[in-house]
Amino acid sequence: MGYNLLKGKRGIIFGALNDMSIAWKVAEKAAEEGAVFTLSNTPVACRMGEVVELGKKYNAEIIPADATKVEDLENVFDKSMEVLGGKIDFVLHSIGMSLNVRKKRVYHDLDYNYLSKTLDISAISFHKMLQVAFKKDAMNEWGSVLGLSYVAAQRVLYGYNDMADAKALLESIGRSFGYIYGREKRVRVNTISQSPTVTTAGSGVKGIDGLIDFSDRMSPLGNADAEECANYCVTMFSDLTKKVTMQNLFHDGGFSSMGMSLRAMTQYNKSFETDDISTKY
Repeated sequence: MGYNLLKGKRGIIFGALNDMSIAWKVAEKAAEEGAVFTLSNTPVACRMGEVVELGKKYNAEIIPADATKVEDLENVFDKSMEVLGGKIDFVLHSIGMSLNVRKKRVYHDLDYNYLSKTLDISAISFHKMLQVAFKKDAMNEWGSVLGLSYVAAQRVLYGYNDMADAKALLESIGRSFGYIYGREKRVRVNTISQSPTVTTAGSGVKGIDGLIDFSDRMSPLGNADAEECANYCVTMFSDLTKKVTMQNLFHDGGFSSMGMSLRAMTQYNKSFETDDISTKY
């Protein structure tokens, strides 16, 4: 049941691929709360992915774009304002990809061309998106822009690789641009640091199943799933959070505040009973 939190609002949702995507869940929740929106993803994802079905379900125009190309982003904002009938109230940046992760290049043996692409796709695209919106004056006052992040931006999480660097940059961009956008246009910019979530992109991270289990044991409330993240995003898009900006907001069941939980320690102690643990890594 919706609460009409986004009634009359217009949005752009970047990154919905399939029903495992957080962006997909955000689209569903935004529609439930009364919003209209456009959807954008890479041309390949728009041709081959399931986002076409999502667009049909909510009568949402799909605008293909490479988020690393300014001209593509300009087209997304121009066309979105045209088809939605006015300026934009909310934007979701749910974009991330690492070729080093995909090619199984470990952090101490990175391919730097891959690293540049990781940073461009996963973080610098956030700046490009914000800059395009700012220059076009595409956002309504008190609009809200969100980027999805992860706690590896602050802490070392084994296997997260150069995506940790990308998330750290993403959060910094959110703060730096958030100051300017708030000062000049009264637009909010925040990042949400979500629990590890089973998505198409997340499944490529080494040891993701163990990471999900560990964080669930560590978090007093357990992991937040994609649908719960979508609910939080909708709240951040709504007028209920008009004065929240430049924040990295942890949505992780309390994981980010924990050192060691009883459940995690219990499981850790069990490991001594079963095998000889290597301590190298």
